[in-house]
Amino acid sequence: MLGLKVSKNNADEIRRTLLKNSLIDLGWKIKTSDEHVYIPINKVPSEDLIKELDGFEIEVVDTDFKIHKKHPKSFKDYLKNTVEADKVDEIKNSFDIMGDVVVLEIPDEFEAERFLIGEAALKFTKRKAIYRKTSEIKGVIRTRELEHIAGEDVSETVHKEFGSRIMLDVRRVYFSPRLATERRRVAEQVEDGELIIDMFAGVGPFPVTIAKDHDVKIYAVDINPAAHHYIKRNIEINKLKGEIIPILGDVKTVLNDLNLSADRIIMNLPGTACDFLSTAINSLKSGGVLHYYEFASDYKVPVERIVETAKPRNVEILNVRKVKSRSPGVWHMAVDAKID
Repeated sequence: MLGLKVSKNNADEIRRTLLKNSLIDLGWKIKTSDEHVYIPINKVPSEDLIKELDGFEIEVVDTDFKIHKKHPKSFKDYLKNTVEADKVDEIKNSFDIMGDVVVLEIPDEFEAERFLIGEAALKFTKRKAIYRKTSEIKGVIRTRELEHIAGEDVSETVHKEFGSRIMLDVRRVYFSPRLATERRRVAEQVEDGELIIDMFAGVGPFPVTIAKDHDVKIYAVDINPAAHHYIKRNIEINKLKGEIIPILGDVKTVLNDLNLSADRIIMNLPGTACDFLSTAINSLKSGGVLHYYEFASDYKVPVERIVETAKPRNVEILNVRKVKSRSPGVWHMAVDAKID
């Protein structure tokens, strides 16, 4: 095929000129010999271009090149030859990666293509196991049903974020890697010496992120026995500056029995945290900080809920933000409130 034979000494400059003029055939690899470089071209250079390259050692030749393999840029690219083109654009390409496990959200209308989609995600992410969500998060232990669609059927993994290691089983516990920045943001507000309660601790991502760098005491409560198991494992596998006390049980009963007075309380259960708000406020010392999360369409509802529940105590709203989208018009809202 058509190529341009150039001196090695001038190859980079000539290559840039050819690229600028769209003359390099990108489907083939450039090759070299001891003294020359052979650049695949899609047509003979024009007289004007040859004049521009005057002074360089160049020669148009007919030679062989090796094909340049193009790597897919997204997992959708892996599907272009197996799933109808009009369907590819409809497939939701957001997915959660937790350690060696990927959890996909695949619409029901792509039921027949789910294994092809799973294989595409396996190749693209280079993880070990691919699952698809088959239910919403449900029950007091906050788990969802998953279907294994590619790779190894191994749902236990170790996820890494900001220097922390989080062991979990995606089938048995709830965990969202998308909250990593939120966890880090809360941890950066903590000061050494604080007593903290995480009311819905799960496998302990908030407590581990905080205790890794702060000399604190954190009571990490969860009602799911599997989550309780993994938070104990995560205490073991992380080097922590602070102390985490894992407790299995209903948080209302636990906090009533412990009678704690906390400097900071975390309430990341956006679906039903409002049902536990009075329990949290009763366990928060004067001047303590509440990190409250709720699914809402605006900031007004969660803020007013905190203010009303805390009466007659004074509430200072420190920060409000949208953590992530839940559905059109509904957000995972966060409110930081100081309660005197």
